[in-house]
Amino acid sequence: MDTSIFGRVAVLYGGVSAEREVSLKSGHTVLDALKRAGVDAFGIDVGADFLQKINTEKFDRAFIMLHGRGGEDGTIQGLLEYAGIPYTGSGVLASALAMNKLRTKQIWHGLGLLTPQHAVPTSAEECKRIAANIGFPLVVKPVNEGSSIGISKVSSLDALIAAWELATEFDSQILVEKFISGPEFTISILGKEILPPIRVGTNHDFYDYDAKYLANDTSYQVPCGLSADQEDTLKKLVARASAALDIRDWARADVMQDDQGRFWLLEINTIPGMTDHSLFPMAAKAAGLNLEQLVVAILSGTLEKR
Repeated sequence: MDTSIFGRVAVLYGGVSAEREVSLKSGHTVLDALKRAGVDAFGIDVGADFLQKINTEKFDRAFIMLHGRGGEDGTIQGLLEYAGIPYTGSGVLASALAMNKLRTKQIWHGLGLLTPQHAVPTSAEECKRIAANIGFPLVVKPVNEGSSIGISKVSSLDALIAAWELATEFDSQILVEKFISGPEFTISILGKEILPPIRVGTNHDFYDYDAKYLANDTSYQVPCGLSADQEDTLKKLVARASAALDIRDWARADVMQDDQGRFWLLEINTIPGMTDHSLFPMAAKAAGLNLEQLVVAILSGTLEKR
């Protein structure tokens, strides 16, 4: 492909969310790969002066690598739409929905797609009722955070209340859901294609922040070990789940499999990590795409009219 068709590309990274450090790593990875692919790209660490930079930097399209609030929740997407600048990834509505784990689960539940039983406590007293109704173990997570920030797995009432209090430091809405015991799979979406699923293994209680970005003993299995029929079922589930939210260009879904072989949807990330520990580039490599080909494929989505 003649990469001059993209014009001048701004890679947006950093930002002010709790995922800033991951975003910086992802953004620099993408920026370097775009440059190696021959794209006229430069980076912008998005801050309070971003509105001025839209006018002064003069770029033709944006590659969004902002994780978390302000970048993955529809905010920056709306700003770029208003400015008439094409951008990578999902639109305003899909970004906002997928960022909100509760709204995502409500949509999936309404369509009959399996997602773990859940509740949203607003007090320690409600935590007690949830523990009685759903039962342990449970996972506690902020509704509007990613990268496993503020997430805890708990097996007692005291731990549940402490985890709920911890999560409130990151968000005003906290999701408590039944922990599904079994293998975890991550499934990447590129355009209309579902990339090879990856089975994730960790010695931690669950796939937490440390296991995702820091640990060197986390295992990634691709091919994922499922039968052809099971893998087909998993891919079709993720395709339905992403279509329900109007996901486009690229995303990554997290799914658990229980002891009966059923797949349970956890969440969809509309701007997956692109660090050296990230799963999206790994899935793309399994599909035959190197990093340069991958970033150009994602960027190519900006050539289509929304």
